[in-house]
Amino acid sequence: MTTTTAHPSVPVAQTSSKTESKLPVTAKVPSRISGSRPTTGVPFTRLMHVELRKMLDVRAGRWLLIGIAAVIATALTIMFFNDGGQHSFGDYLQATTMPMAIILPVVGILAVTAEWSQRTGLVTFGLEPRRMRVAWAKLLSALAVAAAAFALALALAGIAHQAAITFRGITADWGIDGLVLLGAGGYVLLGVAQGVGFGMLFKNTPAAIVVYFVLPTAWTILGSMVAWLQSAAEWLDLQHTMQPLFAGSLTGEQWAQLGTSVSLWVVVPLAFGIWRLTRAEVK
Repeated sequence: MTTTTAHPSVPVAQTSSKTESKLPVTAKVPSRISGSRPTTGVPFTRLMHVELRKMLDVRAGRWLLIGIAAVIATALTIMFFNDGGQHSFGDYLQATTMPMAIILPVVGILAVTAEWSQRTGLVTFGLEPRRMRVAWAKLLSALAVAAAAFALALALAGIAHQAAITFRGITADWGIDGLVLLGAGGYVLLGVAQGVGFGMLFKNTPAAIVVYFVLPTAWTILGSMVAWLQSAAEWLDLQHTMQPLFAGSLTGEQWAQLGTSVSLWVVVPLAFGIWRLTRAEVK
């Protein structure tokens, strides 16, 4: 007896469809997308808003601002009760701007170095890969904070002087030279710009802060103590070249000396810092 096995027949159409489904499907990709782009770049105003929040809406920046406010309040209180409060508006302005000029640049340093110490650079440069725009947003945001701080310093100095006139009975002395105002505002703005430059240059918070405070101070001390460095300090010491601004008069040579020292301590660190920021590896 013979046994035959019947194999089920498979339709040809069904077999071909299953085979074709396993083959890769290739589509022609156009070389250029026509029409308007589906998305746009990050607006520069938004970048500045984010950088402002990095400086002011974090614990370190907030406590630095609180420290500046405490120092200014202490200085104004001492002046209000010292010598019967008999101080000019310029004296009160110096008491409000000096703490800002010294401490506020640290806020600019932290705004830059946080990208590398807190590892936020992956997010920042991932959302905005054009690092030059990020660098300019950091610098302009820091200068905006410095300008607002100087405006606040003017207001506080005016309030303190008027309070001394009203409650201490001192003689009003509102006179102040335009160059003195320029020197006070420039002292704050240049300090913040210098801090941002050092932050970009070193990308490390302790190193940037130490170098920012130690290097110019050491150069000032050496320039005043070493005889053969005194002539160079007249051109390269920013503290020395800004003194005529507070005196209210600058000659042509003194303007040249001020420009030279600003180029060395502000422009050069910013230029090299931006160059490093645009080429540094983000980890």
